[in-house]
Amino acid sequence: MFVGAIGRGAQRIIDAMVRWLAHGHINPNFLTVIGVAINVGSGLLFGYGQFFWAGIVLIVANLFDMLDGQVARLSGRVTRFGGFLDSSLDRLSDMVVFVGLMIFYARLTEFHSTLNVFLAGAGLMGSVMVSYASARAESLIPKCDVGFLRRPERVVLFIIGALSTHPGSTNFFANRMPAVLWVLAVGSYWTFAHRMYHTWYELTKLKTESGEEQAQPVLSASNSGPERRAEPLVHKAS
Repeated sequence: MFVGAIGRGAQRIIDAMVRWLAHGHINPNFLTVIGVAINVGSGLLFGYGQFFWAGIVLIVANLFDMLDGQVARLSGRVTRFGGFLDSSLDRLSDMVVFVGLMIFYARLTEFHSTLNVFLAGAGLMGSVMVSYASARAESLIPKCDVGFLRRPERVVLFIIGALSTHPGSTNFFANRMPAVLWVLAVGSYWTFAHRMYHTWYELTKLKTESGEEQAQPVLSASNSGPERRAEPLVHKAS
């Protein structure tokens, strides 16, 4: 009940902000650009090892990511270019965070870890492939958003890893970013494989249905032949 009340309260705040921005004639594309600029700041903070503040900045950046689409719908400014811009800059937002983490773990400090650099790089490539597979598949089938590790889930994982980072803490729940990188690396490729399978399945189903539709007129024509030939025989008999 308490969590639900927080969620409803947060939604009311977001709705109020959306209405205010829409009535103020704020261009949704401007909000998209602001969001990615803040995300770049988050990536820089990750690179410098300021994980906690990077997580806070990431929350603010993704608030703008939520607002732009809602403002566009409420103000009637939904455009194809706006969707393209939002999708493209989302990819950039993902990549700057991964690059920031790679830089942090590649630096010659006590936190240096070649494994974590590899995991961040693998996660970056996997997230790009997940997005590309979806975009390419949707030129062939209506929708391809399957898989458990989509962009919202990736952002939440980044935030959890960032806010849990407290160097020197021995708490079990502290410093979970390496675990987050494992989940991102493995989960991204699992989601990519899921989308590949989903696309293959949907295309196979469409091909089967198309074959059945083509077979029906042929079957109907073959059945109608004897009926047409039967009429002259009836007249001859009479």
